[in-house]
Amino acid sequence: MSTDQGSAGLKHRRRLFAALGLTATYMVVEATAGFLANSLVLIADAGHMLSDVAGLSLALTAIWFAQRPPTPRKTFGYYRAEILAAVVNAMLLFAISGYILYEAYTRLVAPPEVASVPLLVVASMGLVVNLASARLLMSGAGESMNVRGAFLEVVSDLLGSVGAIAAGVILLTTGWKYADPLFAGFVGLFILPRTWLLLRGALDVLFEGTPAHIDINAVREAIIAQQGVEAVHDLHVWSVTSGFIALSGHVQVGDAADRDALLVSLRRELRSRFQIEHVTIQVENDQLSAELGQDCFPETSPWDGRRPSSKRAGT
Repeated sequence: MSTDQGSAGLKHRRRLFAALGLTATYMVVEATAGFLANSLVLIADAGHMLSDVAGLSLALTAIWFAQRPPTPRKTFGYYRAEILAAVVNAMLLFAISGYILYEAYTRLVAPPEVASVPLLVVASMGLVVNLASARLLMSGAGESMNVRGAFLEVVSDLLGSVGAIAAGVILLTTGWKYADPLFAGFVGLFILPRTWLLLRGALDVLFEGTPAHIDINAVREAIIAQQGVEAVHDLHVWSVTSGFIALSGHVQVGDAADRDALLVSLRRELRSRFQIEHVTIQVENDQLSAELGQDCFPETSPWDGRRPSSKRAGT
């Protein structure tokens, strides 16, 4: 993906808009019904929907912001806006889950009366809305971390609807008051590890960590395997945003190497094998590599390497 193609979340913008409309409309219905029926699981689900509305709005705003062109001071543009949106979405999910768990605990201590029929009706309608929203966002969740954050929030709402239906059935058939807070607590607990994975992935991008699906040792070996390459060092692979991977590195070659042909071959290999589009490689001979070695960062790395002597002798 090049910097002029747009962010990974851009092509899912219309689906995000549709999911936002469905979620915002039903959030009002569910919150009203939850307060009237005195149902924590419905209020919890409406709370998740509130975070969805905020998260979907934030995701759409970030996609719009990410389309702003690069400037002399922002040479990569504003692609990281989508990653920041994913971080904020994760924090919203943590906050909502914490509130639900706290309320579930207080209601386990003193369970209130809950109207089971309104709970069942509203939760069933919510399940349909959440299924539709999840279906809209499912394809984008695997491509954009920003969309994935919104998708996780919708999934948590979907689980909330399932929990509310189960609680309503139990209340209607047995009158067991603990069903409402227990299912609400389950929803709060279920989403926490998934939220943590989203937050960790977003922070990895912000700290310019190697993308999880990239084996940097395999990248190094692919570079060293190219004809004429003797060594590679100062190798870095990172994500600018979801779907936009960049690489930089220093490649040491012999004096007789065709540098232009090597660069073309390296770019083609890295693009086709690792989907790395933005490649910056400095080609050096032995003398230049020795002179610049003190300036490389880091000075030595486990993924820096030299072609095995047996292979080098054969080139």
